[in-house]
Amino acid sequence: MNLEPHPGMIPGSIPGLGTLMDAAWPAAEREESGGWVLRAASGVTQRANSVWPRDPGEDPHRQLAAVRDARLWYRSRRLPLIFQIFDGPRHAALNAVLDAEGFTRQSETLVLVHVPGAESGPESGADSGGPEPAVEISAQPSAEWLELWWSVDGRGGADELAVARGILEGCPSLYALVRDDGGAPAAVARLALPNTGPSGPGWGGLYCMATRPDARRRGYGGRVVQALLHEGGARGLAGYWLLVMASNAGARELYARAGFRETGRYLYRQDRPKRHLTGC
Repeated sequence: MNLEPHPGMIPGSIPGLGTLMDAAWPAAEREESGGWVLRAASGVTQRANSVWPRDPGEDPHRQLAAVRDARLWYRSRRLPLIFQIFDGPRHAALNAVLDAEGFTRQSETLVLVHVPGAESGPESGADSGGPEPAVEISAQPSAEWLELWWSVDGRGGADELAVARGILEGCPSLYALVRDDGGAPAAVARLALPNTGPSGPGWGGLYCMATRPDARRRGYGGRVVQALLHEGGARGLAGYWLLVMASNAGARELYARAGFRETGRYLYRQDRPKRHLTGC
């Protein structure tokens, strides 16, 4: 999936970003049909329960037929039909079909990219320094890590959390946790490390950034981000991407200070919603 130009973007994008994003947040069920990837995970997160139109096509008649087939696929799983669609002319024909079918537009999400050494700013090179000694890094999400993340971003109980954990552990990742002065978890984040093959350095995706509400604006979020950038640098990653809601001004400011710049955006388009799924 190529990202379409958008005002304010930095030039260029991560090769195969759509594939990397799909691998970084793998759904429990997936089916490929006519260039579209149908994904389902018991309704846990929009991304894992949406259609990724890897090849959106241009023929509205074929697109409409594919929409109807996808509707039946999701209906059999008691899920709404949702599309994850990037902004830009490549998806204009499909968006027109979804408009005619009455699909909503929701959860505008920005794709931000950081290439070490390519951006300027007070913290853009911070990932080349040493790790934060107080930030704990692990290859699996601990119970404390999951509890904090789910308390901030989760929707549902133990069953939904189990599905979410399966999504997280479906891709090799690093998990960062920083504690407050009292020793309680204050902020967490995940660096997904999808397999990019042998051709050159890989890319990492920052996910699950969550700070305890009473610990915000105290630098904890920035510390876990920088710790994961350092870990990625030690592994020779070529760069990083992350996803953030366009409405989340505080997070966007944090990521801008860390050297991330917008390179694309997408929307979720939902068919006759009966329940609302949230999150990028």
